[in-house]
Amino acid sequence: MRRIASVLAGLAVVTSLTACAPAAQRPTLSQASADFLVFYADGKRGQALGAIGRAGGSAVRTEERLGYVLARGAGERFAAALDDDPAVVGVSADRQIGYASASPAHPGTASAVPDASAREGAVKGREPLATRQWDMRMIGADKANATLPGSKKVLVGVIDTGIDGNHPDIAPNFERALSRNFVTDRPSDKNGETLDGPCEVAGCKDPVDRDDDGHGTHVASTIASPLNGVGVAGVAPGVRLVNIRAGQDSGFFFLKPSLDALTYAADIGVDVVNMSYYVDPWLFNCTANKDDSARERSEQRAVITGMQRALDYARGKGVTLISALGNGATDLGRPKVDKDSPGYPRGDERVRRVDNSCLNVPAESKGVISISAVGPSGRKSIYSDYGVEQTDLAAPGGDALDGKGASPTRSILAAAPESALRAGNKIDKNGKPKTNEVIRDCAKGTCAYYQYMDGTSMAAPHATGVAALLVSRFGKPGKGGLTLSPATVEKLLYKSATPKACPSPRAYVYEVYGEEDTHTCEGGTARNGFYGRGIVNALNATTVKR
Repeated sequence: MRRIASVLAGLAVVTSLTACAPAAQRPTLSQASADFLVFYADGKRGQALGAIGRAGGSAVRTEERLGYVLARGAGERFAAALDDDPAVVGVSADRQIGYASASPAHPGTASAVPDASAREGAVKGREPLATRQWDMRMIGADKANATLPGSKKVLVGVIDTGIDGNHPDIAPNFERALSRNFVTDRPSDKNGETLDGPCEVAGCKDPVDRDDDGHGTHVASTIASPLNGVGVAGVAPGVRLVNIRAGQDSGFFFLKPSLDALTYAADIGVDVVNMSYYVDPWLFNCTANKDDSARERSEQRAVITGMQRALDYARGKGVTLISALGNGATDLGRPKVDKDSPGYPRGDERVRRVDNSCLNVPAESKGVISISAVGPSGRKSIYSDYGVEQTDLAAPGGDALDGKGASPTRSILAAAPESALRAGNKIDKNGKPKTNEVIRDCAKGTCAYYQYMDGTSMAAPHATGVAALLVSRFGKPGKGGLTLSPATVEKLLYKSATPKACPSPRAYVYEVYGEEDTHTCEGGTARNGFYGRGIVNALNATTVKR
C-alpha cells in the first residue's frame, strides 16, 4: 500500500508494491490533454496564468486559498514548459488513475451472522473486547473514559480510505452529513492492470459511509468507538467522526484529494485531523535531487509546497494536524535510499539516493505533530521510523514481534468492515473468521468485526483521540462546536505525555527470526528520536493544567 500502511499481525515491516509489469513494457505517456496543479509564487498568479497560456494550456479554475491553478495542457510537454518559469513553484499532475467501468460490479455484502463466536468475559462497565485493548490501558484511556469520554461538540476528521459508518461500533459517533469522499474508484490503471478493482456503486464514487479497504475504519475506531456495550472503546468515545476520504481503495493518496480534504476540514470547523498516510507518488520528496529529472523535481516541489499551504490553511482555521511517522524502520534524520518512488504507475519504482533535505509529506511538514509507534512492552516498534528532529510523540501502534515469536495480540485491535474482510477472504461464507487476526463479537443481537493491525497508522489515532479529549476539556464555542488553538493542543499533548528515555544502550538491537537490525536513539528524556516528548497519555489529559 502507498499509504503509511498498517502492518498486519505477524509482519514486521511494510513491504513495497510488486510491479505489475516491467517499466520497459509500459507505453510512453500520451501528449493528449491532461490536468495539472500549477503552484504559483506569492503574488504571481497573473504571471502564472500567462505562462500557462504561453505553454499552450488553459486555466480550468484557480484555488486562491492554496495558490494554485488547475490547468489543462498537452501532457508532460505542457508541464515541462512551466517548470523553469519564475512565477511557478512546482507542477504536479492531477492524475487520472484509470477509468471507471461502464458497468460497475455490485458485489453483495452478507448480513451479520446471528451466532456469536467465542466472546470475551465481559467486565461490568467495560466493552466486551476491552481485555484485548492493551493499548488503551497503556495510555490510561480505559480510566479516562469514565470521567472524560469527549464532547459531541468536537469534530475529528479522518483523512483516509473511508469509514464504515454503519459498523455497530462506529455508527453512534459517525457524522454522515458532514462526511465527504474526494476520490473516485478506478477499476484499472492506464495499462489495464487492476487498481481499485470493480466499482461497488454506480458512478464508482463510494458513499461517505463506506470503506472498502478497512484502514480508515480501524483508525476511526481507535479514535472514537463509543461506549455502547459492543466490541471495543476508542480513546475519545464521545466525540464525532467525520470521514474526509482522500485515499483510493488501492491505497494511493494523491495530491489533489489531500488538498481538498484539508481545506474542507478547515472550512467546516474540524478540530483535529488524523493523517495516516504519505502523499504519492514519492515516499521522499526532494527539491534538488540529482537522481531525479527536472520534471520529477518540479512535481516533488509541488507536493511539498501544496501540502504545506493546505496544512497552514487548516492550522490557521483551528485544525490540529496529526500524522503517522512512517513504517520504514528508518532514521528520518539520515535517510539514504528510497526504493519505493515514484510509486505510480506501479512498477516505476527505482533505487534513488536521498538525504535529510528530502521530506516525507505530511509527516515532516511544518505544523504537523508526527507520531512514532510502540509495542506492548513500551519499546519502539521494529517497523517505526524515528528521528530526533522528526518524532514529536509516541503512541501504541502494535508490534507483533515484541516478545517471543509473533502474536497478533500484540497488535492493535479495532473495528473492521465486514465487506472488506469478506473481499479479503478473512471470513467464511457464514461469517466465521478464517484467521486469528480477525475477531467477531456478537452483542445485543448484532455481530461486528474487528481486526488486529500494526503500524504508525495505528499509533497516530491514539494521539488524535487524546487531542480530541483536550479540545473537549478546554475548547471554547466555535465553528463546528468547540475550538481550541492547535498551538495550545500541541502544548497540552506534550505536557500530558509520559516521558520516556532512550534505551540503554542507545543502539537498540532488534532480533527478527535470527537476524539483527540496530536502531540508534538520540536525544534526552525531554525529547528523543524514538519517543519524542513521550508516550501520549489520555488519563493525564483529564487533569493536565493549561
